[in-house]
Parts: sequence; C-alpha cells; structure tokens
Amino acid sequence: MVSGKITKRDFLKKASMCIGAAGCGIYSPGIFPNTFTNLIGIGNGHLPEIDLNKWTIEAKYYVPTPKGLKCLLCPNECKIKTDEFGECHTRVNLDNRLYCIAYGNPCAVHIDPIEKKPLFHYLPGSRSYSIATAGCNLACLNCQNWEISQTGPDKTRNHDLMPDKVVEEAIKSDCKSIAYTYSDPVAFYEYAYDTAKIARENGIGNVLVSAGYILEEPLKEWCKYMDAANIDLKSFSNEIYEMLNAGKLEPVLNTLKTLADEGVWLEITNLVIPDWTDDMDMIKKMCNWLVENNFENYPLHFSRFHPLYKLTHLPATPVQVLENARKIAISEGLKFVYIGNVPGLESINTYCPECKTKIIERKGFNILNNKIEDSKCSNCGTFIAGRWK
Repeated sequence: MVSGKITKRDFLKKASMCIGAAGCGIYSPGIFPNTFTNLIGIGNGHLPEIDLNKWTIEAKYYVPTPKGLKCLLCPNECKIKTDEFGECHTRVNLDNRLYCIAYGNPCAVHIDPIEKKPLFHYLPGSRSYSIATAGCNLACLNCQNWEISQTGPDKTRNHDLMPDKVVEEAIKSDCKSIAYTYSDPVAFYEYAYDTAKIARENGIGNVLVSAGYILEEPLKEWCKYMDAANIDLKSFSNEIYEMLNAGKLEPVLNTLKTLADEGVWLEITNLVIPDWTDDMDMIKKMCNWLVENNFENYPLHFSRFHPLYKLTHLPATPVQVLENARKIAISEGLKFVYIGNVPGLESINTYCPECKTKIIERKGFNILNNKIEDSKCSNCGTFIAGRWK
C-alpha cells in the first residue's frame, strides 16, 4: 500500500524544485479569480528562498510495525517502508519516522463564494479563503482536480503559506471562513489542523470539503476546530466505492455520523454518474439511510457529472435523472435537496419545508434574496436548520 520510492537526498532535492513559480490552476473557479499574488504581494509570482524543513512536519497518527510505519490517519492504513510514500502521496518514511510533506505549501489558493463548496446553509453570501496541497488518499476515476490530487507536493508548483499566514490573508480578504478543499484535506491533515486552530482563535470559521475517508480518532480531533463540512458521499455501494474510488463505504458513513455527533454543520454531495451511481434504487436506499440516521435536516446536493479524467467516454448526467433523484430524496423525508452543476434550475433555491415559500433565492453562486430571520422562515416561523450568522 505504497506509491513510489524516494531517498532522503532525493526528497530534499525534489522539494527544492517546489520553490519556483507559484500556483497551479484550479478548475471552474467560480465568480472569484485566483487573486493570491495580489493578496500576499509576491509580485512576479515567484517564491522567496525558504527553509525546506518548514515544508515538512512529522505525521500525527502512525505506529511502527515489522512491515513498516503504519499510518493511522485514514482507512487505507498504509504500511510504509523506509524511503517510500503512502498512497496519498504526502506521507513518507524517513529514518523510521513518518513525515507529511504537505505543510505550508499549497498548490492552489483561491477566494470562493461559500456556495461553491457547496454549502447552502452556512453563512450564505460569504466568502471563503480556499487552500489545497497536492495529494489525496482516494483515486476516483472521475476526479475533476486529478492534476493535483493524484500527485504529491514534491511534483507541483507551490505557494509559501504557513498556517498563520493563511489566517492573516483570510482576515485581510474579508473572508468569514477558511476552506480546506479541492484535493482532499485528509492528505494535508496536519496543515489544515494547525491552520484551523489559529483561525478559531481569530474568529474565522473552518470548512472541511472532503470525501470523508478518515479514521475516527483524527476526525474527532479535527472536529474541535471545524465549523462546517461538505462530505462527498460517492455512492451507497461498497463495490462501487472500491471500483470507482478505491475506497470503502462504511468509513464515510461513520464520518457523517461523527461530524453530526460532534456538532459540525454538515452538507452532503452525491455525484450522479451515468452507469455508475445513477441507479434510483441505490439512491433511494441512500436517502432512506440518511433519514433513519437523523440527517433529514442536513442538505443533500445531487451534482451533475461532466466527462473528466478517466471517464471521458461517459455522457453528462441527464437533467431528468437528477430531477428524479431529487424527487426520491424528498419523498424519503429529506427536507433540503438541491441540484448542482446545472444552471437555471429552481432546485438551487431553498424552500421552507412547511409553507413552501422560497426563502433563499440564488443565481449561480449569488444570493438574490434571503428571507430567513433568526434561523426561521419569515413567512411561517418554521425553524430552518443551518448556521446563518
């Protein structure tokens, strides 16, 4: 369960290559451009000379075994031999100690509307300072950000942005939250964790955008500083998880339960992929599980698939399929069900589950009208679950 082999000398040599020109692009950037250079005043986009040691930190969760260092961060539980990387591309065994090389060196930095995450019931209309390093602990065939998720920080062009600097720039940019996003923040756990602690101390919210493929102990520790999360529930089939994403279903379901138990505001995304996750019986089963486990007040976003990465031979999801999925979710008892990646649909708006009044009107990522007052529908007084202030 390892990928690649690297010596300590090669590691330092490759790391030095990462302090060249800054910034790999992120795709579909929404209404806000990548303004990183302006935000921190680098000017020509090149990073200053830095101490390579600060790009690396000892991993928080691992134990030694006869077969190598066993990483205890995610369900992969990689056993990483000397001078080798784990599957996430960010953890390396050097001198029998496990290090994370994704610390303070994001390859993507953007200011996004919170609705892009997507989070519709968390500080609507606010902006989120969004960061990602290279690396991911899954290998989804449909990944939209595969150019950074399926490689490591030693192979990308990176910014020099330590946790305290992330918070400083978020405050300067009038962002209400910091989002750990784009690749998967599980791969840069230590960086996100330290940043989140400083953000909390400064009154800035923390947003986790993740596949939720993480073990319970590190997740609970993370939850102390996370305010909201959007978790990608990729399917409701363990077989599909294995074949499509190189993962398992049960750990993700446990993540959903843990986040709710720990008081983190939660929204769920389900990407509907033709021939993979568009089975209505499976979608009904998923929605039934969500209701049975008390997730009926948490938003569910059905997202349209577009041909990407290793699934370019498939068509985009028909809109009618997404509409059918939404009808099933509502009939099963979910109160807030949205459709994403399809411009112009009414299902991007928020409706009161009691009186059916349109209480939040959206156009793209913009809020046109918000009729929620003190967490209630202004028309009938029904409580609307979310974090509105």
